[in-house]
This record gives sequence, structure tokens and C-alpha cells, in this order.
Amino acid sequence: MNIGLEQYSCGNSLLHRWNTKDKLLGLGALILAFSAVRQLEMLPAMVAITTLFFVASRLPLQLWRDRLKLPGFFLISMLLWLPFNGETAIAQLGPWSIYSEGLQSLLLLGTRFLCILTLGLVLVGTAPFFSLVRALRSWGLPILLADMMLLSYRYLYEIGGEFKTMRTAMRLRGFQGRQLNQRTLAVLAGLAGSLLVRSYEKSERVYSAMRLRGYGTQSPHPNPRIQRKSSSPTARRWDETLLLGVTLMLSVIFALSPWLWRGG
Repeated sequence: MNIGLEQYSCGNSLLHRWNTKDKLLGLGALILAFSAVRQLEMLPAMVAITTLFFVASRLPLQLWRDRLKLPGFFLISMLLWLPFNGETAIAQLGPWSIYSEGLQSLLLLGTRFLCILTLGLVLVGTAPFFSLVRALRSWGLPILLADMMLLSYRYLYEIGGEFKTMRTAMRLRGFQGRQLNQRTLAVLAGLAGSLLVRSYEKSERVYSAMRLRGYGTQSPHPNPRIQRKSSSPTARRWDETLLLGVTLMLSVIFALSPWLWRGG
């Protein structure tokens, strides 16, 4: 089975060794802080910090490229019209004028998007998904939501495998799908409907199997030894503490940048 990002979660970098709870707190706060940036002058610092985290994670660049394709296409389709809106025209492209305000908005939103996406990739690529959910549980995430996250993550790749199998079967029967016409749309609609029905039927079978094994009828940790073991704090190394402190300090600086820059 394709395990997605977890194939890179067993590395030996500093970010791989970083405590999952601290990493979720630090990188999560930095992502939220990046979303609050409104000044173009802060963008070089954002790019530098994001690049530093990505290099420190030792994740392959090809992974970043592959994960950026679909969100990048969506971003381009949404933000391509921005340079043609504004008040201060700086260039002319045929019948359309290019405005300074639009270019600044495009640069700001595009850079924030890339930085946030890269930090999110570093977060989920340097820790097993189960450890991330367990960290959220320790912060009070309801067990039902945690189970839904784990099951969704687990069977997302199962559904992807079924989609690849069905697509291969369609190609062996002569379907190409290169032309966008009524027949192609009808076949793709049938594929989506069949995949939806199969997913629903499989979810019912999985839930029935879980109920037969006692899911929902007992506490998550009936053994008190497990409770004491899971609640015992783990020792934090000095480099983890320093990394968490620096990350939170950067998060505060970027979060307050609109007011700090205005005051300056």
C-alpha cells in the first residue's frame, strides 16, 4: 500500500527527532503567524525561514515538487487575475493594464501559500501520522475525531488504489479520455459514481467489523497501566527546547508584524 508521506518519517534529521507535540505546536504556530503577514518586506524572511526548515528536514526536493503540482495549479487559476486589478497601472499587456497593487497582492498571497504549504509538508513528512493524531489527543481532541482522522488517512490510499485499478481497466477496454466530449464526461461520471458506491460499501463493512470487535463499547484505555504510561512526560533534550523556543519567538514576531511595522 502507498503510505504517502510516511516513507520519509523515519529519517535522522533534527526535525525527525523533534518531539511530535513540540513540533506540532511550533510549526503550527509558525504557519498561523505566516498567514497574518501583510507586508512585502517580511516575505524574504519568510522564504529564508521556510527554506531553512525544509533543508533541515532532509526531505527530497522531488517530494516538494510532486505535492505542489495540484495546489499550485489551483493557486494559479485563482490568483492569475490579480495583476489586472488595482489603481496604479505600470504596464500594458494588449488590451489589459497591469497594476502595481495587483502584483503586490499576487506576490504576497503566492509567497504565503508556498511557505505555508512547505511548512505543512515538513510537519507531516517528518512524523508518522499516528504520532500527530496522538499529540492532538493529548491536547484534548475528542476520540471520535481522532478515529475519523486515522480511518480517513488509512482508507484514502485504499480508495486511490481502487481508482487506479478502475482506470487501468478502462484503458484496457479502449477508453482514452483525451477529448472533452459528452461520452468522456459520461464515462468519468460513471467512474466517480462507482467509486463512491464502492467507498460507501467498504466503509459499512469496516464499521461492522469494528463493532463486532467491540468498538464503541469500552474505554480507549481500560488498563490503568496504559493510562499511566501514556500520561508520563518524556524528557526533552536541550536542542528540542531551543528549537521550540526559537520557533515560537519567530511566530510571535510574524504574528505581530502588522502592528510592529505600522508602529515603525
